Amino acid sequence: MKLNLLRNRLALAVGLSAIGFLGVTVYAAVTMILAVGTNPHSEIIDGPAAVTFRTISFAPGEVGAWHYHPGPLINVVNRGTVTVEDGCGGERSFTVGQAFEEGGRVHRPKNLGSEATFAYQTFVVPLGEPTTVNIPGNERQCGPARSVDECKDGGWVNFTFPHSFGSQGECVRFVRIGK
Repeated sequence: MKLNLLRNRLALAVGLSAIGFLGVTVYAAVTMILAVGTNPHSEIIDGPAAVTFRTISFAPGEVGAWHYHPGPLINVVNRGTVTVEDGCGGERSFTVGQAFEEGGRVHRPKNLGSEATFAYQTFVVPLGEPTTVNIPGNERQCGPARSVDECKDGGWVNFTFPHSFGSQGECVRFVRIGK
């Protein structure tokens, strides 16, 4: 009798776990690479580059992973509203017909609307680099610093990517020489 009760409880637990697992909606951006080419010397990055053209779409409610791009990325929104959250704080939203640039700074895309988004993207990255680098553990990071002004008035303490700074001077030096 105890054995049957144990089996029934185990079966119930396994069944409920399966329902819970299968009931979870998994979102994933849908991308399609349209073309990839190489440029022996890109003036945009001052060296050899890979240029990638692709499309990307996000389902309603989808939030992408924290990531950055090792080179410039230009986006043109063709459907819906794309919201970009900066790892250092703040969000910007872009609608159909608007274009925006990304690159270097940690961010994540969001579709806060009720319809799928669709955008065309052009990446220019140093030859041999990926178009996108995800942050390990999908951990929110702030950085890198883009201007000397971001380092001022204690702003340097906010940066965690690619590393933290010990002083305003270290932050300014990073902005000026990239190290």
